[in-house]
Amino acid sequence: MRAVLVGEAMLELAQHGAGWQLAYGGDTLNTAIHLARAGIDTAYLTALGTDPFSLDLTARWAAEGLDTALVLADPARHPGLYAITCDESGERSFTYWRGESAARRLFVCPGIAAACDRAARADLLGFSLISLAILPEAGREALFDLARRVRARGGMVAFDGNYRPRLWPDPAMARAARDAAIALATIGLPTREDEVMLGAPDDPEAIAAHWQELGCGETVVKLGADGCRLPDGSVCAPAAVLAPVDTSGAGDAFNAGYLAARLRGATPASAAREGHALAGWTIMRRGAIPARED
Repeated sequence: MRAVLVGEAMLELAQHGAGWQLAYGGDTLNTAIHLARAGIDTAYLTALGTDPFSLDLTARWAAEGLDTALVLADPARHPGLYAITCDESGERSFTYWRGESAARRLFVCPGIAAACDRAARADLLGFSLISLAILPEAGREALFDLARRVRARGGMVAFDGNYRPRLWPDPAMARAARDAAIALATIGLPTREDEVMLGAPDDPEAIAAHWQELGCGETVVKLGADGCRLPDGSVCAPAAVLAPVDTSGAGDAFNAGYLAARLRGATPASAAREGHALAGWTIMRRGAIPARED
């Protein structure tokens, strides 16, 4: 099975002792790396620069097994940057420098037409509300068109409603983009906290109903430490309650575990257990994409 994830990859600064450690991250990139580690043939569609940091990122992703053939180059721009700080409970906060990120110009980069032709043949296309937030309106429409092409060939489209208020002029615009994406998705991965910030009631049933009414039948509502609401209405809880070291990338890891299992034919309930296991492993280590272990 072939998966293509679309979005923005960034340099990551994370606290390490008295100093800072440089790595990389980004919601859909995190999911893509985990999928590649799980043995899924996965490519990442994004844009970087031609600077040494961009070249290093591409080399690192390739070393993880990620197909970098769809990583386009914008010589006038660079990757974005973010820093993570965590409190005593492992809850994180972010500081961003991403205004001139190359990924914002993805759909006008040289080579984008050929890249989209290749991406359209994927068995699974994945993107998020952050993927849409960083794009101009024409770029969002181009991504929606790519999703339609994947659906037309019988492929799956996974959408994560990952909401970051500072990336949007107002919640209404974010809701409109989210709803347009939901209507194109076959697998929906909303988070209760994000949906509530966008004006939804604090009720997993109501959240799932909204997504399903817009056409996304397989909707899994992520509930944090409480687990997730499955498409059949049941709740799948994690196997254990953990005291996290760093919650960065937890939802992205869940997405990867869930999607990898579904690509292999697992039921939603079994896939959710795989998602919880991978998210649990991630939050007990530092960084959005902890180093692979034996």
